[in-house]
Parts: sequence; structure tokens; C-alpha cells
Amino acid sequence: MAELPDHTHYAYRVLWSAEDAEFVGLCAELPSLSWLAATQEEAIVGIRDLVLDTVADLAESGEPVPQPLAERKYSGKFMVRVSAELHARLVREAAEMNVSLNQLAGQRLAAS
Repeated sequence: MAELPDHTHYAYRVLWSAEDAEFVGLCAELPSLSWLAATQEEAIVGIRDLVLDTVADLAESGEPVPQPLAERKYSGKFMVRVSAELHARLVREAAEMNVSLNQLAGQRLAAS
């Protein structure tokens, strides 16, 4: 059996839920899970425990276990589809700035 990811390496966050009037703990790699609690500390402990149980259940049933985002390898490449009009406008802007379209897109993404 493959070694399970360390559940503490997943990307967690805690938000206030006005609808529930409680804090909600979330895990980016397992977006269907959440944990409601009265305090931020209880919410993070709750979601981490839930993720630990869920990862064990997934592995036991032979289902894929998500790798933590922080442990994934990234190529630096991804494709974005845009309208023909936006593509043309961006090409013009890149030419006017004397940079490649790729450089312009990277600059815009980094600035957001």
C-alpha cells in the first residue's frame, strides 16, 4: 500500500460563515469537506481531523487520495482560452510594449 500524504500538509483555511453564525474550516484539496465550530481554533482542528479520517477512508476503499498542493510539482505552463477579440488586443498591447504575449500574460497574472 502506498504511503498516505501527511494530512497536516494540506491547504487549510478558516472563514466566518454569516449564514451559519460560526467559523467554517475548509481544505482546498478536498473541497466537499467542511467543519463548523464556534471558534477558529476548533474549526481548524475539526477540518484537520475530518481530512485525516477521509484520507484513510479513501485509501482503504481504493479511491484516489489527493496529493497536497504544496507537494505537487508545477511545470509553469497552462493554457487559457480567450475570445478572438481579447487575443488580438493582447497581441497588440504586447507588441506595443515590445514583449512577447507570454511575458505580458505573466506580468498581468503576477500583478493580480
